[in-house]
Order: sequence, then structure tokens, then C-alpha cells
Amino acid sequence: MSPVLVVVDDAGRAVMSSRLTAFKVKNLQRDPWAAVCVLPDGFFGRWIQVEGEAVIVPPPESVEGLVDYYRRATGGDHPDWDDYRAAMIREQRVLIQVELTRAGPDRSG
Repeated sequence: MSPVLVVVDDAGRAVMSSRLTAFKVKNLQRDPWAAVCVLPDGFFGRWIQVEGEAVIVPPPESVEGLVDYYRRATGGDHPDWDDYRAAMIREQRVLIQVELTRAGPDRSG
């Protein structure tokens, strides 16, 4: 696992951004099953691991999804959406969407 910023989209999927060349993307291309460990902001405390099948949306199809991702993650707008969109293409940013099918643990211990 590697630390990423995760948001939830309108379809209830866990969504994150990565680069097309990242190892996590290459691993998901080989085996599209993903596990995401969600920690609280302060790191310590309750946590949950969610799992499901991942879909990688490559550029340029990813760009509008990345706009939505940015808005959900920051709660606001970007000062220059044209520049943001161009940067997403230039950086080869993909959108990873995980359809959640399992979650746990359901008990603390």
C-alpha cells in the first residue's frame, strides 16, 4: 500500500489520482483488485480497510473526473481550471475508481 488521498464519488466508489507510470497503476493493470486502508486525520484511532475491483481511467478521459476529484478533496474550486486540466494531461494523471465490495474489520480487538 502507499498513501493516497481518497474521496468518494456519487456512485459510492473510492476514487484517487495517480500517474500512469506509477507502480500502483501497473499493479492494478495486472490485477485490478485494490485494498485501501483509511486512517483518521490524526493517524491514530479507528480505521477501516475497504476492497474492490479497480478501474483505471487514463488521460484524456480522466480529466473531468480529476476535476471532480479535486473539488471533493479540497471542497472548492481551482484558480485556473484550464491550467489544471493541462497539468493533468502533462503529468499523465489517471483516475482510479474502486467499486467497494468488502470492508472491515467489523470488530475491534
